[in-house]
Amino acid sequence: MAEHDHMDHSSMDHSAMGHSSMNHENHDGDHQAHDPNLFKKQILLALALTIPATYFSPTVQMLLWFTALSFPGSNYFPALAGIALMATSGRVFLSSGWKEIKAKRPGMMALIALALSVSFVYSLYLTLSQLVGFNSSGMDFWWELATLILIMLIGHWLELSAVGSANGALGELKALIPDTAVLLVGKKHKEVSVSEINIGDRLVIAPGAVIPVDGVVVDGQAKVNESMLTGESALVEKFKGSLVYAGTKNTFDESLKAGSLVIEATATGQNTAFSQIVLLVAEAQKTKSNTQRLADKAAGWLFYVALGSALATAIYWITNGTQSADFVLERVVTVLVIACPHALGLAIPLVTAITTAKAASSGLLIRNRSMFEQASKLHAVLFDKTGTLTEGVRGVLSVRVANKSKLYDEDKILSLAAGVESGSEHSIAKAILTAADKRGLKLLKLKDFQEIAGNGVSGTLGKYSVLVGSPALLVERNIRMEVVDLVWSDQATSSGQSVVCVVVDDVLEGLLKVGDVVRDTSAEAIYELKAQRIRVGMITGDAQGVANFVAKELAVDEVFAEALPNQKAAIIKKLQEHKAMIGFVGDGVNDAPALAQADVSFAVGAGTNVAIESAGIVLISSDPLAVVRAVKLSKRVRAKSLQNLWWAAGYNILAIPLAAGVFMPLGLVLTPALGAVLMSLSTWIVAINAQALRRN
Repeated sequence: MAEHDHMDHSSMDHSAMGHSSMNHENHDGDHQAHDPNLFKKQILLALALTIPATYFSPTVQMLLWFTALSFPGSNYFPALAGIALMATSGRVFLSSGWKEIKAKRPGMMALIALALSVSFVYSLYLTLSQLVGFNSSGMDFWWELATLILIMLIGHWLELSAVGSANGALGELKALIPDTAVLLVGKKHKEVSVSEINIGDRLVIAPGAVIPVDGVVVDGQAKVNESMLTGESALVEKFKGSLVYAGTKNTFDESLKAGSLVIEATATGQNTAFSQIVLLVAEAQKTKSNTQRLADKAAGWLFYVALGSALATAIYWITNGTQSADFVLERVVTVLVIACPHALGLAIPLVTAITTAKAASSGLLIRNRSMFEQASKLHAVLFDKTGTLTEGVRGVLSVRVANKSKLYDEDKILSLAAGVESGSEHSIAKAILTAADKRGLKLLKLKDFQEIAGNGVSGTLGKYSVLVGSPALLVERNIRMEVVDLVWSDQATSSGQSVVCVVVDDVLEGLLKVGDVVRDTSAEAIYELKAQRIRVGMITGDAQGVANFVAKELAVDEVFAEALPNQKAAIIKKLQEHKAMIGFVGDGVNDAPALAQADVSFAVGAGTNVAIESAGIVLISSDPLAVVRAVKLSKRVRAKSLQNLWWAAGYNILAIPLAAGVFMPLGLVLTPALGAVLMSLSTWIVAINAQALRRN
């Protein structure tokens, strides 16, 4: 928050809240004006002056039935304390309020300044009159003035501490990156500063160590805790070729013999995904939601409401003629004090600050707060298929033991296929090898490897002569396929999957289905969205058969297949014509137009920069369940924001008539000091209500 040190408060909006108004006195440009410890010192000074002002006040003595010590000049202690307070702590309220009025943007500071000025001028007049021997029946407000300044300082300190605590999540994120790392030089380990690591360097990540940079695993196997990035507590298994990210932790797992990783750095410093997340969180805190804009306007309106109420109060009691001038002034001051929009100024900013930190720890980056707010009102969410509902890479979807095979199980078939494919660089070969690696299968040594152009590969594994290829290769080699196996193969092909046949010694022993792997959490995400009464659709550029297969597996409501980038945006626009609030989840360059068109746009974190720049919410983990978390969090935030707004506004609606003396016939009369206490209490209630967002 130090960026406000040189801001002119005339141009400052209320999202910065009242405590930012204090900083204009800090001309030397340091950051102490935003240090809660400095507020503590000012509070202690104000307390030291408020105690004598209160103790020696005749009004307080009368109310509490005690008699203060009396000595020459003791009756002037309240005046001296009040003047000292106005010259120190009170001065910042006056100058901040004047800047708001000068800028024609009166708000909270202007109201405080007005209340203090009226109290000070009238009390000083009475004190000077007493000094020169002029008798006046009026009662000064020195102790109320002192109490008001003290309470205002405490309120500012509470706001600064609360928001500072919420914003401190950024500092906590940055602190996760270690200062040093273990560099692998040849076969030797060398401890170096993280700032010295270059792209291409190889690092050793021991069990329990935090990964310092983004990289790819080149050796070893381990389970990594990525919850600080994704919000998911489940450990993610990493093996050769897996991507790892700065800030995540290599855990110790007894099921793995080693647990250490050797990674090759692919991004360092500010270029890591972790650093980009911190940057996005910081940028998100500068944006405003629609509710915040409403609160800003309300704070401005309240100045005029308070001023009008104070004027109406003065006119009524003066024309009524039943009360003294002192009573009229007391009512006017109380109206101005109790109308201070402290609670209104804190109502939304604190909710926003806590939400941003909460979202980041849940795998969400809020880039546009207004859009995040709209997520609570979604009627439908459309997902891009590839890379969003699916992994976006080929994988083995299933292994089938051939109908006539009696010698092999699924693992044996997969290990033989992977053994032969280990000699190939084809994407299908990589998918088969990855599947075997995940199952922990041991591969036999490959001999006599041959590539069969366009159809498959062959080789010898121990005593087995293995052929791996397409169904067309079987026709070419006159290898028999049973009818049930042929039907299974045709169904897979019609759904857009590739079928790989595993032949051992000229006999079909098994079949593999290879295709875009559906994410483990996609089905649950769609179920949860439907439970929130949100329709779910899928837009994809893939063929209708492929789209229908995925949609059926995930129970998607509507499917839009073979859609070009501009057609995706047009589909969303057409749905919006029916006044539906549409969300879209995408990951690629071709999704940018649709993301820009949607009312609420989600970009998966593994997607391209273009997609992320077009989105209002970024899903760090690429997990569809993060969309569900975003919707639920948005609903909670909206509820808390409205609760705070209603409390802050309702408090003023009820308190101003009470301060004006409307309920005086019932014996309910507020003093300025009590008004300040109630105003501070409303701030506490709003803050406590916002803190509830930290739970769950």
